[in-house]
Amino acid sequence: MNLVEVLRRATGYLAGHGSTSPRLDAELLLAHCLELRRLDLYLQHDRDLDEPELIPYRELTRRRGQGEPVAYLTGRREFMGLDFEVTPAVLVPNPDTELLVQLVVAWGRAMPREVRLAEVGVGSGCVAISIAHNLPTASIVGSDIDPQALLVAARNVSRHGLESRIDLLEGDLLANAPLELDAVVANLPYLPDGLDLASEVLAQPAGALRGGPTGGELVERLLRESIGHLYPGGRTFVEADPMVMGRLVEVAESCYQGVRVHRDLGGHQRVLEAWTAPSA
Repeated sequence: MNLVEVLRRATGYLAGHGSTSPRLDAELLLAHCLELRRLDLYLQHDRDLDEPELIPYRELTRRRGQGEPVAYLTGRREFMGLDFEVTPAVLVPNPDTELLVQLVVAWGRAMPREVRLAEVGVGSGCVAISIAHNLPTASIVGSDIDPQALLVAARNVSRHGLESRIDLLEGDLLANAPLELDAVVANLPYLPDGLDLASEVLAQPAGALRGGPTGGELVERLLRESIGHLYPGGRTFVEADPMVMGRLVEVAESCYQGVRVHRDLGGHQRVLEAWTAPSA
């Protein structure tokens, strides 16, 4: 079979097995197996594929049809235009989280000096690395309670040459973080414990998805704990599910001077920004 026919059949199989982006999934997996760019698939559309090339592709397509995320099958995912290693130890970077990075970068660029940040729940490192890449004035501490996630983050930090600006540490929320920070940034687990999830989501680490009975417990705790780590005028940026945002705003208003909620491209309340009183 030539390359186009292989893609056609794989797309049909994935469409019949629940993929919401069957053509894209088929292309990403085939490009990975052939060690090509997606563009090259179309430049080589009439290329015939032999059996040794088809065997690994069939296996990855089968696994994708069972709900495994494409990023786990290929071991990589793009986020903010950067390439990241992804394993089942970490969440797959989500495009919605790019709003969190954009807000932090915009805030940091408006600061008249270098800034020191902490990202809590660093996972793959995609948020901390994307902030550092786009905000050269930032130094960042990334914390995570999971040592396996920290290993992935460390490899990504090294891949992007940011070892001198990003430090990684193991700990619960801000337990081991510095006490003097300009900002705290987090995309913590925020889904309710009993929520039914699609198979592709369930394939990701539960500890990085579920935030408690209501979903917002961890984020609430971080909002309160951040206060003791921030300089006067410091900020906390957290991503959360729109369904828990109302409660998070109440918590933030009880301990910060100001609160703002930012909407994502779909119009959903996605990122809460809260700031402390400036110095006198």
